[in-house]
Amino acid sequence: MNKFTIAVPASTANIGPGFDSAGMALNKYLNVQVIEQEKWEIENHSPLLPSVATYTDHFIYKVAKQIAEKYGKMLRACKLVIYSDIPLARGLGSSASAVLAGIELANQLCSLSLTLEDKLKLATEIEGHPDNVAPVIFGGMVISAVMSHQSIHYFQLPNLDLDTVVYIPNIELSTEAARSVLPNSFSRDDATAASGISNLMIASLISGDYNLAGKMMEQDVFHEPYRAELIPNYQMIKQEAKSQGAYGTVISGAGPTMISFVPRGQGTKIASFMKEKLSDYEVDALVIDQTGLQVHQDLIK
Repeated sequence: MNKFTIAVPASTANIGPGFDSAGMALNKYLNVQVIEQEKWEIENHSPLLPSVATYTDHFIYKVAKQIAEKYGKMLRACKLVIYSDIPLARGLGSSASAVLAGIELANQLCSLSLTLEDKLKLATEIEGHPDNVAPVIFGGMVISAVMSHQSIHYFQLPNLDLDTVVYIPNIELSTEAARSVLPNSFSRDDATAASGISNLMIASLISGDYNLAGKMMEQDVFHEPYRAELIPNYQMIKQEAKSQGAYGTVISGAGPTMISFVPRGQGTKIASFMKEKLSDYEVDALVIDQTGLQVHQDLIK
């Protein structure tokens, strides 16, 4: 009998001007313990995840079945024991983590021997864009792009000397709703300005000029100006975090969570201050997950 655990990190994406291209893995996790047995069974141990009537309705199972069938394989029956501290529809990559858990489940149960690039391509096909799934696979901060012929290119930034603070309100915001407020096109001048801001943010992060990177994060014109009205306490969070030394604060993914990028070692202090300002929020000091998706072989007891 085989027994293993799939561990998948949360992620933040967009990161200001890095719209649909810049993502970062964070240390909240979806953990799926897999125990092979004669029939399918799913145990959900997280109040953050929705309950389903039968295993065939579970999103992770559906993804795994889709991938297995793509390669002409059948999933072996197993029991899934699921734990997660990644909130749903909050802009912290809950969908991407579940997609990768399903892909890895099929990879393990069907002995597909998928490469990291295979997983990136499959996950991007399901998610529609690689900005969340790339850091979930590789860890750290990853810049990714889908080319016109559907090939995916990516660059993993060197280890950043940063921590983060996330501000999670008690409301959901679907990606579809957040996308519906965006314009269908930009003028050449706006697109040129937005691209320059994004380029300078990435260059500043690589060079370690976090003050400039934070400034560029907050100058986005692609999506934040349009989504700001959907995000509770948008301006207040940015201003208060800045007063405590945050380099920059932006919408996490499509929102409604916001995320501050702060000096290494300052996350807990800044989070404690912000909790007093946002008593009805979950405020967490998080660190960048540098390893990405992991599979741990468990001992059978």
